[in-house]
Amino acid sequence: MPVTAERMPALYLSHGAPPLADDALWPGQLAAWSAELPRPTAILMISAHWEEAPLALGATTTVPLVYDFWGFPERYYTVKYAAQGAPELADRVRRTLRGAGTPVQDIPDRGLDHGAYVPLVEMYPDADIPVLQISLPTLDPGKLLEIGRKLAPLRDEGVLIVGSGFFTHNLAVLRHEGPNPPGWSTEFDAWGNEALAAGDVDALLDFRHKAPAAALAHPRTEHFAPLFVTLGAAGDDVSLSRTVIDGFWMKLAKRSVQFG
Repeated sequence: MPVTAERMPALYLSHGAPPLADDALWPGQLAAWSAELPRPTAILMISAHWEEAPLALGATTTVPLVYDFWGFPERYYTVKYAAQGAPELADRVRRTLRGAGTPVQDIPDRGLDHGAYVPLVEMYPDADIPVLQISLPTLDPGKLLEIGRKLAPLRDEGVLIVGSGFFTHNLAVLRHEGPNPPGWSTEFDAWGNEALAAGDVDALLDFRHKAPAAALAHPRTEHFAPLFVTLGAAGDDVSLSRTVIDGFWMKLAKRSVQFG
């Protein structure tokens, strides 16, 4: 893959559900964010919605999207995002990870899930940048951090590495009465913001014990897990983090962060 003069940042974003497209604010925030970034040669997505071990590479050609959600209006199942595959990037990821001892498999018919395409539709609507999605082979923060570190050199080749989750994710919030987010969502978000601003990777890795209301903010941790791949890919740029999007959507924290 070509080497670019400008190193790409690494991102963690809260991706939203399919109705994000109807929100009055959030799509514009994502579009403004991508407009500020250098143009990627390719995008490497790690979504909360694909857990597969060993680590899997999705399609390297354009295949149908994965509509991995239920009970929504029909229009959300007709969204298209025909990004071209990224076979060169897949080959680099395959060789890099296998060379470092990480098993890799190919699942060529696995398309982009909503954790990947929902934000990409807003950020790169022309679908003219090659996209590769890889799976989460584990939810162990330390192991995901190491995977991110192995992928970090791709940033110098123009690859935008994106961890896609949700900064708080407990759908019991939908039953929460009142207009404001519950305390567990605001407390976890505030703690995470402080840890990121301080570059405290150790605290983030141990969030299950260090963060307030961690078990409520993330009853299962798959939506926080992509952050650790991003932190690993960020390397020394962890100290250069900045929150690009904050606030709440459906009472869940939508904090999204750029490193570098």
